[in-house]
Amino acid sequence: MAAASACGGAGCGPHCSSSSAGAEEDAPAERIGRLSIAAGATTATCGKCDGGGAVVAASGGAGMCRECFRAHLFGKFKLAVTSNAMVRPTDAVLLAFSGGPASRVALQFIREMQFKAIQSWETSNSQALPAFGLGVAFVNESALSARPEHETEMATGDIKSIVSSLAPGEKKVHVAPLEDVFSYGSEDKAARLKEVVGMIDDETGRDDFIQCLRMLSLQKIALENGYTKIMLGTCASGIACHVLSATVKGQGYSLPADVQYVDTRWEVPVVLPLHDCLAQELSLLCELDSLKTQQLLDRPCSGINSLVASFVSRLREENPSREHTILRTAQKLKPFSFNKFSANGYHDFLPSRLRPKFQNVDTNESTFSEILCLICGSPFSESELQNLENTKHKAQKKIDLYTAHCCQSCHFQILPSATDTYGHFFSLLPKFWTEKVDAASASSLRDQIEDYLLEDDEN
Repeated sequence: MAAASACGGAGCGPHCSSSSAGAEEDAPAERIGRLSIAAGATTATCGKCDGGGAVVAASGGAGMCRECFRAHLFGKFKLAVTSNAMVRPTDAVLLAFSGGPASRVALQFIREMQFKAIQSWETSNSQALPAFGLGVAFVNESALSARPEHETEMATGDIKSIVSSLAPGEKKVHVAPLEDVFSYGSEDKAARLKEVVGMIDDETGRDDFIQCLRMLSLQKIALENGYTKIMLGTCASGIACHVLSATVKGQGYSLPADVQYVDTRWEVPVVLPLHDCLAQELSLLCELDSLKTQQLLDRPCSGINSLVASFVSRLREENPSREHTILRTAQKLKPFSFNKFSANGYHDFLPSRLRPKFQNVDTNESTFSEILCLICGSPFSESELQNLENTKHKAQKKIDLYTAHCCQSCHFQILPSATDTYGHFFSLLPKFWTEKVDAASASSLRDQIEDYLLEDDEN
């Protein structure tokens, strides 16, 4: 969930932003100047405030001073939040925090918005609109790594200290092991996690499956603690990588669902306020503002996802705007009904100048009726729906319904290659997934019985 980490001061190349082990720390102005060269700045004057001194380059190559650069990124973040009605005053927001630059900037910005909302509410005469709540969640995936336990504890402590350093007010930090998504019981949940991941033969499939478990873990934390929104630090660079990897995997039909600002297909809606910010910009802001990051526990992607990430990284070096180009191209695809909030309950919370931009939803279109993949949550294409309908009428075993509720991509990359192991594989999955299929099949059976009784009465 985070971008690549810094080298930690040992020096990693000609454009390394860290000093050598024995060098003294640079003065702020010198550091900004060095980062500006790495970011491709070509001017010595801020293009927004016409101030002198060192500048940094934002997307598009516009030179900005430190203050204007920060305001530029915060403006993107705030516009995404307000124009898409991501956060209401009555919401409780759970920020998914990995410790990397993207989630670190998201934490900083959403905390600033909350602080301003608190000040506005406390000074208001009517106190009609309260300030939204904020919590932080960290999903610990150390069960799948061979990292020493003391390193995991140290990194987790750093994450808690980062969150607690944001004043004022106490903010809840939820640290959840990834294996907690499995049902409680006497069995070893960590062993169960390793077993089900080990049954996936494809390297890319394993990587995608772990991402699905991560989202399930965030949903579990949010539901158990009363959060109404989940905020991710996914930025434009991450979305660009996903666009290319999804295209390679044949997930073109479901791709529009993953590249929008809002995703309400989950029980707790997911929002992406850094949708328009580049990873390079976010890393640069962390350097300029001395925002502490913690990426020791980052788990690198693998398979196709790793190849695409390396390819996009090379594109970024040639021309950073190419990531935005990929994103804009993907956004021309038609989004799904769950990629926007209903106007009911949100319109009144928007500033009057932003209300015309809000996407109103007709009453007839506001009901979410898409069939989603049991594992990855991708909406079903027409051919997948047809296969599901045929299976419902012919299925004699529950395992047949489980496999029919998986999209084609999960069939090829996540389900075990040996079909005789399907039963064991699905028995290991979190019940949160399989129970949905059980409920859907029971509902379908009730509908068939009602149709039969109705036909009998008519005869």
